[in-house]
Order: sequence, then C-alpha cells, then structure tokens
Amino acid sequence: MREEYDFIESVPNPYAKKLKKQVTIPLEEEVVDYFKALAEETDIPYQTLINLYLKDCMKAQRKPSLEWVN
Repeated sequence: MREEYDFIESVPNPYAKKLKKQVTIPLEEEVVDYFKALAEETDIPYQTLINLYLKDCMKAQRKPSLEWVN
C-alpha cells in the first residue's frame, strides 16, 4: 500500500446521487410478513422488494386509497 495517493485527476462518483437513504418507518406486521414471504418465493431481499414496489408506485404516480376501514 502506498503512503500517499494522488487524487488530482479524480472525478466525483456519478452514482453518488443514486445512493439509497436509510429511513425508519413503522410498518404493520402483516405488511412485513407479506414481503418476507414474497422474498422467499423470489429470492430477493424483502427490503429490496418493498423499495421496488414503492418505486413502481412512484413511476406510475399511483396514489393511495385513503378509505379508512373500522
């Protein structure tokens, strides 16, 4: 390993803006269970599936149904 590195010709990471932001949100247990079961079927981590679903909703500009059930 070198003692010093020359970064004069380095460029900013073009993918830095696409990095994910970690958030903490409360989800109902049945929602998490659903995505965990789907993760087992698809061999994709459940957090990734949730992100993919939310991204799909965003691209389709899908709005949630705000009808509350008692």
